[in-house]
Amino acid sequence: MTIYIDIVLIENLIMNYIILCATSIIMKLKINYIRIFIGSLIGAIYAVISYMSTFEAYSTLVLKIILSIIIVYISFNPQTVKKLLKEVLIFYLTSFLFGGVAFSLLYFINPKSIISQNGVLVGTYPIKMAILGAIIGSIIIITSFKIVKSKVSNKDMFCNIEIKINGKKVKTKAMIDTGNLLKEPITNIPVVVVEHTLLYDVIPKQILNNLENILGGEVDNISENIKKEYILKLKIIPYSSLGKQNGMLLGIKAENIVIEKDEEEIKNDNIIIGIYNKSLTKKGEYRALIGIDLLNE
Repeated sequence: MTIYIDIVLIENLIMNYIILCATSIIMKLKINYIRIFIGSLIGAIYAVISYMSTFEAYSTLVLKIILSIIIVYISFNPQTVKKLLKEVLIFYLTSFLFGGVAFSLLYFINPKSIISQNGVLVGTYPIKMAILGAIIGSIIIITSFKIVKSKVSNKDMFCNIEIKINGKKVKTKAMIDTGNLLKEPITNIPVVVVEHTLLYDVIPKQILNNLENILGGEVDNISENIKKEYILKLKIIPYSSLGKQNGMLLGIKAENIVIEKDEEEIKNDNIIIGIYNKSLTKKGEYRALIGIDLLNE
């Protein structure tokens, strides 16, 4: 049976590319198509070399693991070892699922000639079948992860945040609100809603205790020094909620916030704090609301 090396290269390149794209979608990573192409090409070249080589060293488990780490690192450029290991794990899970789908398709089409050389399957099955297997595998695994992520437990609905304003910091527990898509209308910067009493140590009480008056344009109760320092920094944020369709929040840009979730820290320097003049809960279980999109940045 004649095996064309270019076909082996192209099939593995396409499969690797789809697997890496599916991995990036699952991990919610920004897709860099050039980096993913390079990573896919490295994997495809290895498959060709492994198929052609008579040395078993090219198909050892250690070499395959090292190659996987190199491919993932080149494709996604993770900044920490922990993120790299997570991405390698998802890469393997995706690959295993694709392998299962591919074997199932091979069973149904029953190709007459399939051979395995150093772990590389080649034969007369069409390249369209390899692509179809990758697409089906992508749909299955991406849909499965979305279903699993949608079933979030109560524990997963909370995180700790640290807010820095005027060089001072406050910490609190925040609820992850999937419906919080609030953004400042002019700059389109995401808004984190925080109880006003939590900010007493970082923003003057004259402002925090007169939110409604400031929103109405009444600033007589505020000293001239505070007016000069803060009035131009304050922002008006319109919002709608159950029972209040045309609400307004006073906001101020934070120097940064740090979100602590699942032993990871996510720092964001582009956040506006929406100051809420009431309590978010009766028992004080949390004192801030953040949008789920902030956890994916």
